[in-house]
Amino acid sequence: MSVTGAPPAPPAGDGAPGPAPRTPSVRRRLVPYWLLLPGILWLLVFFALPMVYQASTSVQTGSLEEGFEVTWHFGTYLDALAGYHPQFVRSLLYAGTATLLCLLLGYPLAYLIAFKAGRWRSLLLVLVIAPFFTSFLIRTLAWKTILADGGTAVGLLDSLHVLDVTAWLGWTEGDRVLATPMAVVCGLTYNFLPFMILPLYTSLDRIDHRLHEAAGDLYATPATTFRKVTFPLSMPGVVSGTLLTFIPASGDYVNAELLGSTDTKMVGSVIQSQFLRVLDYPTAAALSFILMAVVLLVVTLYIRRSGTEDLV
Repeated sequence: MSVTGAPPAPPAGDGAPGPAPRTPSVRRRLVPYWLLLPGILWLLVFFALPMVYQASTSVQTGSLEEGFEVTWHFGTYLDALAGYHPQFVRSLLYAGTATLLCLLLGYPLAYLIAFKAGRWRSLLLVLVIAPFFTSFLIRTLAWKTILADGGTAVGLLDSLHVLDVTAWLGWTEGDRVLATPMAVVCGLTYNFLPFMILPLYTSLDRIDHRLHEAAGDLYATPATTFRKVTFPLSMPGVVSGTLLTFIPASGDYVNAELLGSTDTKMVGSVIQSQFLRVLDYPTAAALSFILMAVVLLVVTLYIRRSGTEDLV
């Protein structure tokens, strides 16, 4: 007895072709690129185009009265580097010192929050980011009061003979801290310390606590456990924190302007002055590109030296 209807499908393996695979439509294939489009446009408008404009400005000649025109005068770079190399060296020195201080201060605090804080962890994290709720300018101005002559902080440092050591190093002048290199470094360290603590905490919080227990079971001392387990596993946070601190600190000019003097000016102060006061736009643009190139070189060498695969 036959059954009417559609003929049965041929058995598998008899050579009959099966249904053709469905290929995704063009619209579906373009969805990821449409999602990337806003970010790409943002980078083009607010990063790529300004970079091109500044590059063209750096090779211009002329004056504000007569106007500037592109003459491909690359000698501006040599003149800028020859005239302001002390500010470049000073910026790298101040930024490097502030970064090292941030690491020395931030690592113990991040370790405490990650492993020892317990139910106080959230509160400590809020306290770390609390300075961000206040203006960068106001926070820096507050240090003028903290480091004022005759203040409590200066008196404490003087009684501990710390100022004798810093004066010998050339970081302070007698009993005065304000308007010295030490004041600028203190301001940089305070303002950028959260940028060091947060990546360190994130990296330390990912470490499995059972690794510490295993090290203890193998009779490792706490110092050995930190040196062999904790610190190597936290290297991505160390590298991220140092970069997030060093890069903005090297181009900062607010701390140098408010807490320093003419002898402590950083290259950021020179660029700001050339753009807004002297109105020498080619020199300012050339200084900006030189600073970017120097920072990029330092960062690249540092990442390769640290051997952190997460960032290379």
